[in-house]
Amino acid sequence: MDQLHVVHQCFAFVAVLFALCSGLGIVYTLSASLFMRRFFSRPMTAPVRFPPVTVVKPLRGDEWQLLENLTSFVEQDYPGAVQYIVGVHDRSDAALPVVDILRSRFPEKRINVVVDGRVYGPNRKIANLANMMDHAEHDVLCFADSDVRVGARFLRDIVGALEQPGVGLVTSAYRGLCAPGFWPRVSSAMTNYHFLPGVVTGLSIGLARPCLGQTIAITRTTLMRIGGLPQFAHHLAEDYAIGEAVRRNGLSVVIPPFTVHHACVETTFSQLIAHELRWCRTIRAAARMGHLGAILMHPFPLALLVVLFSFGNPLASGLVVLTLIVRGILVWQTDRATGERCSGFPWLPVWDVLQFGIYVASFFSSRVLWRGQRFDVDGDGLLSSRVQQDPILK
Repeated sequence: MDQLHVVHQCFAFVAVLFALCSGLGIVYTLSASLFMRRFFSRPMTAPVRFPPVTVVKPLRGDEWQLLENLTSFVEQDYPGAVQYIVGVHDRSDAALPVVDILRSRFPEKRINVVVDGRVYGPNRKIANLANMMDHAEHDVLCFADSDVRVGARFLRDIVGALEQPGVGLVTSAYRGLCAPGFWPRVSSAMTNYHFLPGVVTGLSIGLARPCLGQTIAITRTTLMRIGGLPQFAHHLAEDYAIGEAVRRNGLSVVIPPFTVHHACVETTFSQLIAHELRWCRTIRAAARMGHLGAILMHPFPLALLVVLFSFGNPLASGLVVLTLIVRGILVWQTDRATGERCSGFPWLPVWDVLQFGIYVASFFSSRVLWRGQRFDVDGDGLLSSRVQQDPILK
């Protein structure tokens, strides 16, 4: 009986601990709802001039809707000259026929193709970008991933932000763009209603220093000032490392109040888990304390744990309902702030539980799967390649 009493007391203590975390998570969620509305209601900064821009796109393979993504960059409402550079490591890369179609559709655009197999470390994206730099003609550079789609005013908006005094780099917040299927919708929901509000909240309270690698605008002068791209070829979170290098040089990293779209193409459960674990471990490598504090982003799963450890206490059940309500408010405010609508809202509890499981799992290993290859990540966020090749993700 004494042992049973001790176990019961331990369970009660754990339930109280989870209840406290869930309560703080409710406060976080309501605050994030407010910050989302405030962040995206800020006015855009119009550019004073329209300097020529070089858009640099690292490619690998014929990804989902690659042509549409590339076209969104070519069809820009930007008066200045724009050079486009696309780069691959292999002349047989399946992305090149897509680029040929793009060039045939837009013969008036300056679209250069660079095929260069040089690598400088395990981060092949950085190698691809560095290989294209010799062909960049303009001082304003925009690095953009192949799976990103942007609006027609994208270049205007980033140039306007980059022109501001003291700004060294402009990056973009992003929402998910779903490929067909259930798991891409789940991936998109995780991006839209966990990651994006977390970035905005961290910025709003001054506890986050993000640099999001989907798009990075920087001048050649600033890039040379921080030492160029090859130095980041061993970083998992190369975007974060670039942002920190800019800040160390006394310049700021700015995120304007708009979003771009990042393709969510994980069509199976295993692909989704591998991709989300890499993202989670990337954040953990870049900002360990921030990653630890991200437990407050999961009030609903924490409330479920309160129910479990309190043996179904009615107050705990009420806490579950309250967390779902505030999570719904955040989803609504996020969609309202970004001008988009939620799809699959009834699946919100499933999204949240799955995201929490991935978050917990991210603490138990430093291995990531990236484009079919496994890497170990050390305490400084540096990659070391493993021998195994995994076909789950390309």
